[in-house]
Amino acid sequence: MIRTIAVTSNNEKITDQTIDDVDFTKHKWWWIDYSNPTEEEINKLDTKLHFHPLAIEDCIHSLQRPKLDYYDDFAFYVAHTIGPKHYDKHEINFFIGSNFIVTFHHRNLKEIDQVWDILLNQATNDEWDEYRIFYEVMDKVVDNFFPIVYELEDKINEVEENPDNKSMDVLLDNLFDFRHALLRLRHTINPIRDLFYRVLNSHHLEGIKERREYFADIYDHLLKLSEMVASNREITNDIRDNFISLNSYQQNKVIQVLTVITSIFAPLTFIAGIYGMNFVNMPELTWDFGYFAILFVMLMVTVVMVLWFKKKGWFK
Repeated sequence: MIRTIAVTSNNEKITDQTIDDVDFTKHKWWWIDYSNPTEEEINKLDTKLHFHPLAIEDCIHSLQRPKLDYYDDFAFYVAHTIGPKHYDKHEINFFIGSNFIVTFHHRNLKEIDQVWDILLNQATNDEWDEYRIFYEVMDKVVDNFFPIVYELEDKINEVEENPDNKSMDVLLDNLFDFRHALLRLRHTINPIRDLFYRVLNSHHLEGIKERREYFADIYDHLLKLSEMVASNREITNDIRDNFISLNSYQQNKVIQVLTVITSIFAPLTFIAGIYGMNFVNMPELTWDFGYFAILFVMLMVTVVMVLWFKKKGWFK
């Protein structure tokens, strides 16, 4: 689907133009939005809008790394947004010229729809242009990262506090899922942060210079998000290490108990094994008090070993 907004010199909005009606010389500026376009509509990027083949190729092959490319009469941007449920990335491409912006994405994105509705409902359009559209969309994209990161923080805190007394295996599985989500967020946020660093330090983008403080604000938000993601990954590292240490400690305690039991029964088994042999000439077998004597010896061995282990601190 392709939709267009043309803003005239009188700041009036025209929305009934098709892609075949687009003429960048006619009006003050244009916004053309490609949403899940067909192959025929994609071809219009070349045949009608005359964009560079390499930029068009980057649109077709999705999930390019966020970047900025300069061409003769436009700048080409690649950015990403991310879904809140499965943390799946979606690419947004921007073609920005002196009096137009073309947004291209392979699925409907709420950030684009929000800015589209804001522009249509604005009473005046004096402050709007192609870079205002770019700022508004990216501001929405970056703002939508915060609820995702905050939600992950809450889930990580639940793992650490464990209010439902879940087993350690379940907690570790959840923790690794959260670490994977944080990794996907880092792979999404950090490249966009690097992109905006380049954008802010570019000398070729007059539209950015005019709104430098606004784009710097987006960059600050990206820095904060990047730090939050890094901090949460460190927290998950600490929780994971604590779980592993606790698990090792519990295993060591179990092994220690089993070792004590085995050590106590080893001499008792030795004594029982000797007198369980079926030799004829065993003097103790004919002794009237032999059975009670052996029981007494086995009891004394047990008491002595228990006292010795207690002195060694094995029962602490």
